[in-house]
Amino acid sequence: MEQHTRMLEAEPVYRANRLTIERFSLERARVALRAAAPRTITIPVVVHVLHSTAAENISEEQVRSQIAVLNQDFQRKNPDRSQTPAPFRGAIGNPKVRFQLAVRDPNGSPTNGITRTPTTKPQFDSGANDIKFTAQGGRDAWPRDRYLNLWVGGTVVDPVVGALLGYAQFPGGPAATDGVVIAATGFGTLGTAQAPFNKGRTATHEIGHWLNLLHIWGDDNGGCQGSDNVADTPNQAGPNSGCPSFPHRTCQNGPHGDMFMNYMDYTDDACMFMFTKGQVARMRTTLQGPRATILASDALAPAARVARLALPTRAPKASLATLVGAEAGSQVTTVFDGAGWVQVGAR
Repeated sequence: MEQHTRMLEAEPVYRANRLTIERFSLERARVALRAAAPRTITIPVVVHVLHSTAAENISEEQVRSQIAVLNQDFQRKNPDRSQTPAPFRGAIGNPKVRFQLAVRDPNGSPTNGITRTPTTKPQFDSGANDIKFTAQGGRDAWPRDRYLNLWVGGTVVDPVVGALLGYAQFPGGPAATDGVVIAATGFGTLGTAQAPFNKGRTATHEIGHWLNLLHIWGDDNGGCQGSDNVADTPNQAGPNSGCPSFPHRTCQNGPHGDMFMNYMDYTDDACMFMFTKGQVARMRTTLQGPRATILASDALAPAARVARLALPTRAPKASLATLVGAEAGSQVTTVFDGAGWVQVGAR
């Protein structure tokens, strides 16, 4: 939320956008809750790997391990959802969102959906958003209307709170900084990922923010008055950490207490395994509104290996035989059309 707060202060239009988006979300999410089961949506992803050491240049296997986790968590296919306490099982929702590495880059060329950029920066600053700009030692974003940008850096810090696992930009902010940043120690399930954040849930949490979800405790620092604007997540005092025991009660939310196993809390990766139906409605509403343009992306359409040629003048409409003209000697009945020889008849 520190990134959000800074943008509110620096960008008046961002504040106006957020007010509009929130009203839209609250009104449309109520309809989405009652709607028939939606189709699965696929979101194209580009992962920008920034590395100042060999270890930080994470493998494609590690990147794909993260995509696999997202596809479980955002389709309610994660096996650990069975650990949800019985009183909360009926609230589990299925976002029906799939993530896939892009196969076409912004120029129309083939890609594996991963960029790799060496940098001299030992760490990146969320306040400066430097990881998102090539000129500052990071990597420029790909167009947000076609890609979800994920940046992965060795170390990410906030000027106020210190080291971060990740941060995201809510809908409504600048295009140049739109996306999600994850520290290499919290990305995927192997390689540089370190326990207790080595099950890929940092990206699940941050993409929840990218899809307009708030922290489950309402960010009121223990006041028991803040809401995440989702009715089926119980009020709780503040973020949980580690792996609490059920029930963990705060804010008079007994008998079942905090929904600490929700992806939008701060528990260890192994102890979070659900979105609620209300959160799903809010995310789906975001994909119908402020994030709708990404659904028309061509980033998952295989790119042509050779670009189509555009000539400065239009080719003449005369027949090939006429264009070639008469040749001395035996009469020609086949000509070359650019790809092979074709029959044109006697001339």
